[in-house]
Amino acid sequence: MAGKREENPAGSSNNLRGDVLRVLGVLKVATVEQIQQISAPHMSYRHTDKEKPSERKQARTASHLGALSDLRKHGLAENGGKLSGGDTLRNLTPMGLKAAARELGRPVGEMGDPARGAGRTGASHPMTVNEAVLALLRPKPDLSELASEPADVFAAAQAAFDAPAGLGTIASYATEVALPATGTWADPGKGGAQADIVITAPRGRGAAAVRGDRQLLRVRADPRREDRQVHAVWPAEGEDTGGKERPMWRTRWWVPEGRHSGRTRRCCS
Repeated sequence: MAGKREENPAGSSNNLRGDVLRVLGVLKVATVEQIQQISAPHMSYRHTDKEKPSERKQARTASHLGALSDLRKHGLAENGGKLSGGDTLRNLTPMGLKAAARELGRPVGEMGDPARGAGRTGASHPMTVNEAVLALLRPKPDLSELASEPADVFAAAQAAFDAPAGLGTIASYATEVALPATGTWADPGKGGAQADIVITAPRGRGAAAVRGDRQLLRVRADPRREDRQVHAVWPAEGEDTGGKERPMWRTRWWVPEGRHSGRTRRCCS
């Protein structure tokens, strides 16, 4: 036990550190509360007896804060500035992205770049993307973790548990995905579009089939809209380009010409 404490001074478990790597590997930059809401949603219904909201949030996020501290010690995570409200932003280092790729089961080349410096400009767009991911995921609390909570707290958790399911898990998502018109996927040419969110969901859960038993939904989140509007495009069935030249990203996420072209422009930035 002493050896484990020396290696990870904050005492975080492998599972907690894995949670942080998976969430930051997808979102690129996030607050510890967003990490907690995605990976341990039952914690949102804990510590309700504390008087101040700040005390409740600190108690809910303590475990993931410890995991972040241990990941920083190993050079996998770092602080990325602050939001205007005071919350600290967290992101992975290049080495952390490699570790996240292993956790997510993805090639390192698909992980993108570290989100360093996002906090310098307030991170309004990344935070809007994160809010959209949370809204699409709808993480459900584990009710077995809340059996000893007060009746009203358990009822609120039960309502969230009974609500319609979201799309996939955090591993179903990717953010800031290049949709190159030219070049290659690893080295896209200039002028290509970028999807804020790409979701791979089980068949029959919201998007038309693109490859095998997978479905893909591209989402554009607009922080400039007061209602935080999210635009989405469901690609149509099939991949055959019919011998016609198409933008490179349409060879992977195919959309027929004409009918969806307007919404495609709204989808991507």
